[in-house]
Amino acid sequence: MVETHYAGCYWLVRPEPVESCARRLESFLGMMAPLEPTWNRWHQSAATFEKARKRQVQPDATTLAKLLGQKSNRIGDSSRFWLWAGESPDETSGINGSCGGSSTFVSSRCILNSLGQSEVAKRVVTAPVMTSVVRAMALAWEPESGIATSHAHLEQMKVDQFSSPGTYVGWVMYFADFRGPVPPLPAPVQVEHLPDRGTLITLTPEKFTVSNPAHVALAADVQARLQDAGLLRPLRPWGT
Repeated sequence: MVETHYAGCYWLVRPEPVESCARRLESFLGMMAPLEPTWNRWHQSAATFEKARKRQVQPDATTLAKLLGQKSNRIGDSSRFWLWAGESPDETSGINGSCGGSSTFVSSRCILNSLGQSEVAKRVVTAPVMTSVVRAMALAWEPESGIATSHAHLEQMKVDQFSSPGTYVGWVMYFADFRGPVPPLPAPVQVEHLPDRGTLITLTPEKFTVSNPAHVALAADVQARLQDAGLLRPLRPWGT
């Protein structure tokens, strides 16, 4: 089985102006840059790879605010973004998301898109890098929950196609402090508290895969413990 991985963070009902979302995106891109060489240059999409390569985005708040404020990137009171990075069509990765929305039905989010079998994926789909990605998401976006895992594991953990973010476990997880305290977890799980934010949980220092029965069993154990602690629940309006 070929497993692809992704990371994402989510929050609900937190209205913010475009300028605030731009500052968060600037902060996130700044923390992503040291993690992977190609994450130093982000671009907008275009009809061809060559044209898109010419649409590099300067990662400062002023430029990003102009991008997020464009009519095409506004949906209601929410600002959306889609940026990609890479040196060749086969070695790209991307981020997309939305920020500032007040909807109780559609969450704001930031997603690091599917990481397949490219050389970029081989470099970044490791516990240190994926934990750092989720940490960057927590610090920049202040989400309610975050996760990094494989799509195959996601499909195993979801109760149905409508399962909400925050209701299932992954390789790396994040829970905001207001969701409640994290209970003791078994080895080799690593737990890191981020002051004034929340808690990062990394299940295993190895690359997490559903083809490893020990990884699946550990995830099931942690799922039960977090469920009993009341941490695995749908998103609520921010801070409630």
